[in-house]
This record gives sequence, C-alpha cells and structure tokens, in this order.
Amino acid sequence: MDVSEVNKRVIAQFRAGGEVDGMHRERLLLLTTTGARSGREHTTPMMFHRDGDGRLLVIASNAGAVRDPDWYRNLVARPSVRVEIGEQGYAATATPLSGDDRERAWAEITAAYPFFADHQARAGRPIPVVLLSPRVD
Repeated sequence: MDVSEVNKRVIAQFRAGGEVDGMHRERLLLLTTTGARSGREHTTPMMFHRDGDGRLLVIASNAGAVRDPDWYRNLVARPSVRVEIGEQGYAATATPLSGDDRERAWAEITAAYPFFADHQARAGRPIPVVLLSPRVD
C-alpha cells in the first residue's frame, strides 16, 4: 500500500465533501504543514479529538512507529499550519502539549480511543498530542 497515494485519494474525497473511504468524516481533518527542511507545504489527513474543553487536538502516533511522523517534526520547526475541518479552513498555531496538560489530554484520548495506548506501547515513546489553535493575525 502506497501511503502517499492513499493520502491523495483521501484528501480529494474530503475536499469534494463526500464519503471518505474507510474513515469517519466527522473525526477527520486535513493538516497542512510547511516542511522543516524543504519549505514546501504538505497536507496530511488525520483523526482529531475535541477534548472536554472543546480544544482541537491531533495525535502524532504514526500508527505506533518508533519515530514521530513527518508532519509533527514539520510543525515543531514551523508551528504555523492550516487546518481544514468539515467545510471550514483556517490558519492555526500548532502547540505540542506538555506536562500535566498532555497527561490529562492523553488519558482522555486513550479512554475514548484505546488503540492509541497500543500505538504508544508499540512505539516505545510518548506519543505527542498537539493543540491546533485558530490564529488571529
């Protein structure tokens, strides 16, 4: 399976507004980051979680891989991102959670989606949780 081709198809389906193969549209967003080294834009479809405070969070599990996903490394280097959710798109700032805030969010995420705990066990690393806050310029 070519992940790049799957992502292209999911992005096209998402932007067309219809069903997205094998995914729950109501839990899906598109995150556009700027490459840490290349400076090019990269759009990645991913699941999101709204926490008890209504904050928009994404989880850098990389399906349990040992290393963080590329999109996460990009936003750490360049936290200005673009979010597309539903029919809405906006500029945002990506902030990795830390300390107690991360632990509370992680507990909530793994209670709702236990497979993320499996990802963390398989990865052998703490899975980053990232807050996406609308940017006001």
